[in-house]
Amino acid sequence: MLFRLLRERARPYRGAIALVMVLQLAQSVAALLLPTLNARIVDEGVLRGDTGAILSSGAIMLGATLAQLAASATAGYFAARTAMAIGRDLRAAVFTRVQGLSAREIAAFGAPTLLTRSTNDAQQVQTLVLMALTSLATTPMMFIGGIAMALGLEPRLSALLLAVLPAMVGVLGFLLWRMGPPYRVMQGRLDQVNRVIGEQIAGVRVVRAFVRDRRERERFAEANEGLTKAGLKASRFMVLMFPAGMLVSNLGAVAAVWIGGHLIDDGSMRPGTLIAFLNYLALILGSALFATFTVIMAPRAQVSAERIGEVLGTRSSLVPPAAPVSPPVRRGVLELRGVGFRYPGAERPVLRGVDLTARPGQTTAIVGSTGSGKSTLLSLIPRLSDPTEGTVLIDGVDVRDLGPSDLVGLAGIAPQRSHLFAGTVRSNLSYGRPGATDAELWHALEVAQAREFVEALPDGLDAEVAQGGTNFSGGQRQRLAIARLLVARPRIYLFDDTFSALDVVTERALREALARETREATVVLVTNRVATARHADRVVVLHEGEVAGVGAHHELMRTSRTYREIVFSQLTEEEAA
Repeated sequence: MLFRLLRERARPYRGAIALVMVLQLAQSVAALLLPTLNARIVDEGVLRGDTGAILSSGAIMLGATLAQLAASATAGYFAARTAMAIGRDLRAAVFTRVQGLSAREIAAFGAPTLLTRSTNDAQQVQTLVLMALTSLATTPMMFIGGIAMALGLEPRLSALLLAVLPAMVGVLGFLLWRMGPPYRVMQGRLDQVNRVIGEQIAGVRVVRAFVRDRRERERFAEANEGLTKAGLKASRFMVLMFPAGMLVSNLGAVAAVWIGGHLIDDGSMRPGTLIAFLNYLALILGSALFATFTVIMAPRAQVSAERIGEVLGTRSSLVPPAAPVSPPVRRGVLELRGVGFRYPGAERPVLRGVDLTARPGQTTAIVGSTGSGKSTLLSLIPRLSDPTEGTVLIDGVDVRDLGPSDLVGLAGIAPQRSHLFAGTVRSNLSYGRPGATDAELWHALEVAQAREFVEALPDGLDAEVAQGGTNFSGGQRQRLAIARLLVARPRIYLFDDTFSALDVVTERALREALARETREATVVLVTNRVATARHADRVVVLHEGEVAGVGAHHELMRTSRTYREIVFSQLTEEEAA
């Protein structure tokens, strides 16, 4: 998975990668020349007292060093740019794929793991790419070139290389093999820590209300301890890498000095040759050690690549139409024909055989007990999910055949959880129609009964909105979400229990203002309040995913037992009449 992912993502940067390789080859050639030049200075300059040889070889060494420095710096710059670009593309790809997933597909992954995969996992792959590019050509060139140059200096020391290199590869390979499983566990533990933190932040009021702070600290400590233990297990092998590599390298150097000393003593090898051999041995073993540190990242990056691949490989059930169809006339007529919906793996469907028609100028209320499928039904209309049975049509066209821009213009929803984005009141209101004027924004706020508190803010429309709208009350967030929908001006308005946080007086004023504002549009609202539903033109009663009654309030009071039970659970007989 890692190789396939990198092959796909590196394709646009082949030119930059090729340039990095050329520069690294130049850097390696310069580095491989230095020990030989150093040997020449010792043997032909120092030992013979030839100042000219010292100066000429020293000048060449200086030039080679400067060339190595320039090539290394330039290669590092382009390697960093390429790695950052690949990381950026990975994060963008995950973000784009998540945007295209349905609500149930996102829930199947979970928000914490999606956050980790788009940030930490992408960072792991990016780090591996940077380290790999930094040593892409340098490491093999240093390794192979160093062996060739060392053997060319003194073939009698080749037996030492044949002993040291397998030992280095064997020791480091064993440690790498033991590091893979702990890193996989570590990524899972990181997801768990993120999940606990996310739940604590999202549910801080519930935690404090039930005085469960101590329990949450224990949960976090447990998850944190699991991550720490997994990290320690992986690090235990990683920290052995450098000492083990240096041990093999130093033993090789000691053996080379011992053998070389005897060769120098009997006059069959010059001192400069031994110095050059030791330098080449250091280059060979150093490149192997550096390659190992690059490979250290491979287990973590492999796990991260698999996790990213799971997201990128998830086929969204919300497939855009190959040939989008636009309705000939945009009236906002909504039809549901035999609609059913079942979550993957669920024993029974959430919705079964739902038939419903809603027309412009009408308000349709959907009521039912908890778990009856009200919100699920509403989510099928703007295609937040697709039905598993039947069809949803707007103006005679299946919503699955509508292009995204057409669908947004036809159906808009104010969801049950009124989410606001970090920014300003203005940016949130104009989210669905960026070109809206200030007059249109203030008008929408007035209809949504939000103008008064927005005007009271120091900056008005430019007042800051915190992430999630946490600097506003629940009722204020609901009214701002309703205003945002009004600014978008769709043909079909969908309200998913959007009045639940409003007091009775505010709700009545809002309902009356909405009736005037949307008199030519189709309105479908989910509500648990009978006082809201009774004012609708039609009420649809859902019971265990099926339609248990359709009609006006007074009709259903006569014909639907389920509706009467809902009504009398909230109102007296006199109030319900």
